[in-house]
Amino acid sequence: MTRKEQRALEKEQRDLNKKLADARAKRALVPPLTEREKEHTEALFVEGVKYALLEDYPKALENLLKAYALNPDNAAVNYKIAEANLQSGNLRDATNYAEAATRLDPKNAYYYLLLATIQASQKQYDGASKTYATLIKQVPNSGSYLFNLADLYLVQNKLPEALATLEQAEKEFGQVDEISFKKQQIYLKQNKLDLALGEGEKLIRANPNESRYVLAQAEMYASNNRMDDAVRVAKQALRVDPDNPQAHMVLAEVYRQQNQPEQAAEQLKLAFANPSLDIDERVRILVGYIKQLPSPKEPVNQLAQDLAAATIKAFPKEAKAYAVAGDVQALTNHRKEARDAYLKALRYDNSKFQLWEQVVLIDAELNHTDSLLVHTNRALELFPNQSSLWFYNGVANLLKKQPQKGVKALEYGRKLVLNNPALLGQFDAQLGDAYNELKQYDKSDAAYEAALVSEPNNVQVLNNYSYYLSLRGEKLEKAKQMSGKVVKQFPDNDTYLDTYAWVLYKMKDYAGAKAALEKALESTKDASVMEHYGDVLYQLGEKDKAVAQWQRARKAGMASDLLERKLKDRKLYE
Repeated sequence: MTRKEQRALEKEQRDLNKKLADARAKRALVPPLTEREKEHTEALFVEGVKYALLEDYPKALENLLKAYALNPDNAAVNYKIAEANLQSGNLRDATNYAEAATRLDPKNAYYYLLLATIQASQKQYDGASKTYATLIKQVPNSGSYLFNLADLYLVQNKLPEALATLEQAEKEFGQVDEISFKKQQIYLKQNKLDLALGEGEKLIRANPNESRYVLAQAEMYASNNRMDDAVRVAKQALRVDPDNPQAHMVLAEVYRQQNQPEQAAEQLKLAFANPSLDIDERVRILVGYIKQLPSPKEPVNQLAQDLAAATIKAFPKEAKAYAVAGDVQALTNHRKEARDAYLKALRYDNSKFQLWEQVVLIDAELNHTDSLLVHTNRALELFPNQSSLWFYNGVANLLKKQPQKGVKALEYGRKLVLNNPALLGQFDAQLGDAYNELKQYDKSDAAYEAALVSEPNNVQVLNNYSYYLSLRGEKLEKAKQMSGKVVKQFPDNDTYLDTYAWVLYKMKDYAGAKAALEKALESTKDASVMEHYGDVLYQLGEKDKAVAQWQRARKAGMASDLLERKLKDRKLYE
């Protein structure tokens, strides 16, 4: 506390004492309480305290205020009224009665503490600071409250006052870790690095076997680019505690800043090998690496995998360990291993939708239909309102040749989509395929049309819709327009060329179909494309060439159910 503040405080105390003396002088004219009145006051006070303990503050105040009316100069009564008002949320009255209690008995520490609490609860930190300062001055052996006063100064960012208070505490109590630590934080805020480091050295000397102070000092050196000192102090911590993971972490960070990745990696591995390294700290480090994945530098990818494996080894029953390992594996293109890690995470905590979502996405990417169906069914038991799960469940059922179940899942999930046109379009695209499979062509066409409203250039929809129209021989001009749009965008794709050719075939444009199929056959050995080419050649009167293409199709793999009849009779069947 500065000398100026101390003088102001002394003046305030003199003013309060004068007011109190004046009040007492006036009350001196009032006759003293009789014995019966004293007993009644005491009874009311006890009754008020009883109700306060029962947390019945209205009744507590009722009795205490009656006691106050009989004896307003009783400090304890004022104190209890203030306390009851504080608990009731009446902070104004609480403040007034607490101030009265401190004036009536300026040597009682509890009265000041209550007043300071009331002031702090109203964010009146300056008033609370003054209350603590008065307490320390007025009440003997109250130096321990210097720490509270310093904290209040820190809340107000009054760093010089906080520092002066801590130095006063240090004179009274000598070397105390808390004092040095708080002084260190103040010096850092004041950008006085050398003084902060000096306090750190005091902590280390006072606690030679306490590695956390040594590590804090090393981190301070590192954060201020004094790397040699950081390494020196971190190694000092390792001499005290050779397996300390935090020391290895500090060294890893120093080596990283010095662009020594191999040394940094080695220190991280040593830290992660110690089971005492907290899992949240491990996850924090791994998340930093995940942001870099996939890295063009293979050692970075491998290090992330090694650290993730070490985390699982240290915490084999922690969902977080497997979840972060799954992220690492996914980003380093180990999809199956990633899915296995996510599934293990779900074994220990199945409440995370994001993990189920990752499992389902990987199932879909790997084309593991059976797994996709199993995992979406399990996930939907927990998250029945997640539209994406219904989508993939519907897709899995379609792939399993269960179109009725697929439609049911897709229609239900579609209703859950909100403000997501792209996802809505995906549902409609799949419903188009599903209803076509069920030969419900009106619903299929309607679903495809809805999908194209959401995404007019959806290649999958344009291709499938046009192909199915060609098979039915319906809306062929529309099918040609849609398929032509796809082929124009992907002129070398054999699947899209085959669709376009088949639309032309249905329109009896055999020459156009032949050209498209010959282009497709430059890059494919698909049996159905070969069979279609044979069909076109037959229509063009090239019967022998047609049979040759049908024979190629049979060798390449089964195409249509009619292929054997075509070969047996050397005749086109449709």
